[in-house]
Amino acid sequence: MSDTFDREKIVECMFDPTTSLILAQLEDGQKECSFLAEQSSVSESEVLERLSYLIEYGFILKNSNDGKCTLTANSEKLTSIVEDGDNFDATISGLEKMDSYLN
Repeated sequence: MSDTFDREKIVECMFDPTTSLILAQLEDGQKECSFLAEQSSVSESEVLERLSYLIEYGFILKNSNDGKCTLTANSEKLTSIVEDGDNFDATISGLEKMDSYLN
């Protein structure tokens, strides 16, 4: 796994309305993909598709045991993206995008 990732794409993923709903569920800890799919009203494969970039770069940790897929947020890494001073403008842009979806 490389640490070279597109920060803007990470922020875009994080602030997508559906993806942010999924991420909010992961704040409490590890969750099964089926639970996340049910809570966000999408299929399990769509949950994994929406989080694929975050999984690829270790922002979300995916584990498959006994045929069950579970996901865990790497809170430190996710927080570092939002708090990074160089990324502040991209974060604001992401928030503005999310606000435009909500309005």
